[in-house]
Amino acid sequence: MLDMQRKMTNMFYATLSLPATAMGFALCVQISALSWIMSTKYHLNIEEVGFVWASGPIAGILGQVIIGLVSDNAWFWGGRRRPFILIGGILASLMLFALPNVDAIGSALGTTNLLFIGIAVALLLDLSINVSFNPTRSIIADVTPEGDTRTKGYTWMQTISGMFGVIAYLIGAWLGNYTLIYMGAFLVLAFSIVPIFFITESRELNQAGATPDNAGAIPTGTTDMVQFIRICIAHAFSWLGVQTMFVYMFAYAKQVLPANTDDQSIGQVIAISFAVLNTVGFILPVAVLEPISERLGRVRTHLLALAAMAVGYFGIVFFGKSAASLYGLMVIVGIGWAAVVSLPFAIMTEKVDKSRMGLFMGIFNLSVVLPQLAASLFIGKFIQAAPDKSLIFIVAGVSLAISSGLWLMVKEVQNGNKAAVKQGGSGH
Repeated sequence: MLDMQRKMTNMFYATLSLPATAMGFALCVQISALSWIMSTKYHLNIEEVGFVWASGPIAGILGQVIIGLVSDNAWFWGGRRRPFILIGGILASLMLFALPNVDAIGSALGTTNLLFIGIAVALLLDLSINVSFNPTRSIIADVTPEGDTRTKGYTWMQTISGMFGVIAYLIGAWLGNYTLIYMGAFLVLAFSIVPIFFITESRELNQAGATPDNAGAIPTGTTDMVQFIRICIAHAFSWLGVQTMFVYMFAYAKQVLPANTDDQSIGQVIAISFAVLNTVGFILPVAVLEPISERLGRVRTHLLALAAMAVGYFGIVFFGKSAASLYGLMVIVGIGWAAVVSLPFAIMTEKVDKSRMGLFMGIFNLSVVLPQLAASLFIGKFIQAAPDKSLIFIVAGVSLAISSGLWLMVKEVQNGNKAAVKQGGSGH
C-alpha cells in the first residue's frame, strides 16, 4: 500500500476518482456523438438511431447486475474491482476509436449494413462502460473507512468526473465530435489503466452497519425491498425523460433551430447544451442540494428538483426556439439533472444491505437501462412520425412530472447522514 493511500491524501482521492471519471467521460462521448454521427455520417433515420441506442441498455441489463454480484465475491489480478475496471476500460477505448470508423469496419468485414455494425459497436461500448461503472464506484467504498473519509472519496469522484464531463462537451462544441471521440479513446484508456496500479484493495469488504451519524439507515444483512423498489420505479421515470432528450435532441435541434442547418452546427448546439446541463449538474449537488436537503430532507429536495426539470422541459417546448434560449432553459433542466446524478444514490444506499452493495448497485442500474431501452425502441417510432419534434420534450416533461410524484411514496430516513448526499455519481 502506498503512503498516499495509507494517509488518505488528496492525491489518493484524486487517483481513486479517475477510473469512474474514465467511464463518465466515455458516457459523455456516447451521449454527445453517437446520435450525431449515426445520423450525419451514416445517414440512419431517427428510428434506426433509436435501435442503435437500444443495444446498449440490453447490455446494461445483464452487465451491471452480473458484474456487481461477481465483483462482490471475486479476487484475481490482485483485486476485486481491478480486473473489471481494466477490461472495461480497454474495451471502451477500443469501441470509441471504432465509432467514427463503422464504415471502414463494414468494408473490412465485407458488409454495407451500417446499422448492424453500428449496433455492434454501440453494444460493445455500452457493455464495456457497464462492466466498469459499477466497480469504479464500489472500489471507493472498499478502500475508504466509513464516515467522513468515505464521503470525501465520493465527493472527489463526483467533482472530478463532473468536471471532465463538462470538458467533454466543450471539446465537442469547439473542436468537433471527431476530436472528442479520439481524445476520449485516449483519456478513457489512460484513466482506466494507470490509476488502478496505485490503489491497493483489501480481500475483506467493509461491512459496517448503521452508526450514530447515519441513524435510521438499514444495517448490514437487511434490505427494505419495498422502499428499494419504489425508489427504482420513481428513478426509472426520471431516466425515461432524460434518455429521450439524450437520444433524440439532434432531431429537435435540426428542425426547430433553423439557423443551425449544417451537421457541424447542430453538433455544436447539442454539445453546448449538454455542457450547460452538466455544469449545473456537478456544481449543485454539494453547493445547493445538500444544504437544502438538510432542511427539507433528501426525498423532498429530490422531487422538487425533478419538478423544476419538468418545468424546464415544457419551457423548451414553448420557448426553446433559438440556441440561446435553449441554453438558458438547460440551466433549469440542470437542476433536476444535478439531483438525478446524486440524490437517488444517497437515498438508495440507506435502504439496502451494505455488504451486497455491488449487487444492489447493479439492480438499481436497471432503473436506468430499462427506460433507456424503452426510449430507444418505442418512443423513437412516435418521434419519427411526429411532424413537430417538440414531442421529444413533451415526453421528457411528462416523465419527470410523473417521477416527481412517485418520489412522494419514498420514506425519508430521519437524521440521515448529511454527507451521503455527496456520494452520488454521474453515469448509467
